[in-house]
Amino acid sequence: MGFNCVRLTWPTLLATNDSLASLSVRASFQKLGLLEAVAGVQSNNPSIIDLSLIQAFQAVVKSVGDNGVMVILDNHLTQPGWCCGNTDGNGFFNDNFFNPDQWILGLTKMATLFKGVTTVVGISLRNELRGSRQNANDWYKYMVRGAEAVHAANSDLLVILSGLNFDTDLSFIRDRPVSLTFKGKLVFEVHRYGFTDGQAWVDGNPNEVCGRITNNIRKTSAYLLDQGWPLFVSEFGGDLRGTNVNDNRYLTCFWHC
Repeated sequence: MGFNCVRLTWPTLLATNDSLASLSVRASFQKLGLLEAVAGVQSNNPSIIDLSLIQAFQAVVKSVGDNGVMVILDNHLTQPGWCCGNTDGNGFFNDNFFNPDQWILGLTKMATLFKGVTTVVGISLRNELRGSRQNANDWYKYMVRGAEAVHAANSDLLVILSGLNFDTDLSFIRDRPVSLTFKGKLVFEVHRYGFTDGQAWVDGNPNEVCGRITNNIRKTSAYLLDQGWPLFVSEFGGDLRGTNVNDNRYLTCFWHC
C-alpha cells in the first residue's frame, strides 16, 4: 500500500494496570460481548488470541517491524474505549480519568518496554487534548514533564506533542517555544478532518472555504515548519465512497495545502 509507518494507539491503563494488561485477547472481547471479533481473530491471527493484551500489543509491534514498517506509539486515552468528546473525562490533565502522575508512569513504562526495538521510532504523548480544562499553561507544565519522562526512559524515541482543541491548535507555541533538556527529537502533530469545520464545505463557496481554512492551518500549525520544526499530520481523512460532499471538497483542498 506504500506506507512505511503506523500510529499504534494504546490506553494508559494498558501500561499501568496489571489486571487489564494480563487479560487475554479472547477474554477481553468476550467481556465486551464481541463474540464475532473472537472468531475473526481466531481465524486470521490465531497466534495472539490467547496472549495477554500487553503481549499481543508487543506481538503486533514485532510483526509490523518485521515487515519493514515503523511504529509510533500513541497514548490515545486513559481507559480503553471510544474517543473522543469534550466531556468524556479523558480530555485534559486532571480530568476525571486523566491523572497526570498515572499518565507519566504509563509513558515511562511504554517507553521502557520498547527500548532497543529499533522499529519503534516515537511516542505521541497524548491524543487530542480538549475540553473545558484545557489551557496553555498546564499544557506546557505537563507536556514538558511527559517529554522528559519519555526521554529519560528511552532516549532513542522521537517525542511527539499534540496541541489543543482536538489537536487542531498549536498557535500558542509560536512565541513561547517548548523548553526541554534534549534536542533534535521533538516533533509536533496536528489533526484535520472535513468535520473539523462543521458543514462549511457544503454551505460555503469551496474556493473561499479552502482559502480560509488553509490560512487557519498556517496560523495554527503549519507555521511551525517555517520555524524549522517537524510537523506530523497524524490524523486526517474522509469518506472515500465519493458521496460525502463535505469530505470531497475538504480532501481536494487538503491535498494542496
